[in-house]
Amino acid sequence: MNPSAPPEALPLQHSGHQWTSGQSGNPGMIQYTTVNIPPEPPKDHLIWSLFNLVYGNICCLGLGALVFSVKARDRKVVGDLSGAQSYSSTARVLNIVATTLMILGILIFIIIFAIQVHFYLAYKNRNTLIDHLQPLYKWNPPLIPQ
Repeated sequence: MNPSAPPEALPLQHSGHQWTSGQSGNPGMIQYTTVNIPPEPPKDHLIWSLFNLVYGNICCLGLGALVFSVKARDRKVVGDLSGAQSYSSTARVLNIVATTLMILGILIFIIIFAIQVHFYLAYKNRNTLIDHLQPLYKWNPPLIPQ
């Protein structure tokens, strides 16, 4: 039998008893059953939306993502998978934007803080260095005897 060829309907071997199928047609043929697997329901991204709402609600993007996540969950419960997919993709985009802006904000804060600490320490060290070196470079004119 060629594995690349489509399967053929082959008659069953005779086993000594009469077999009848519930379908019309040849009773000794192999029957194939097709199983329809329903598509996986879309994700609603509710936990991600709650995280963005609580920790990084930049420009109310976390709130918008939460609203669309709840709408996606409602559509999924009702059985409207295309509507749920639409709301879910909108919630996902809002969550991505909110998370990206939150991470950029944290990085900018860390960079600005590090620069301020650097300049503060440089200024502090400069003042202490000047205080220590000032007596060495202080010029005292010689006294002229009268």
